[in-house]
Amino acid sequence: MSFEAILKDLVDQVPQAIGAILVDWEGEAVMEHCHCDPYDIRFIAAHKGIILARLKDMQSSAQIGEVEDVVVTSNLGHLIIGCINQDYSLVMYLERSCTVVLALHYLRLAIIELRKEI
Repeated sequence: MSFEAILKDLVDQVPQAIGAILVDWEGEAVMEHCHCDPYDIRFIAAHKGIILARLKDMQSSAQIGEVEDVVVTSNLGHLIIGCINQDYSLVMYLERSCTVVLALHYLRLAIIELRKEI
């Protein structure tokens, strides 16, 4: 299955999903599927590196284990960041009314598929 197909399935399976994007370690877009301007999802994804870097600093100093995914909730929506491996992450943006547990379930399944392709 291609990156494009995996991202499309992810966004289609999650009600109120705005988009999903596969990014590399520098925050550069590899592939995205979204119901918004692609620039918007790329901008959001580029900043995920800051969030992950802070969490990874915390995990090494607090010895809490490896970060697998993180959810950031704002008054406008949810941002979910999932680690695929050391070099790639999957970032998904959702409307505020979206059920985060459902989105996490499908995001984790997509990560399994992406790991097979990478």
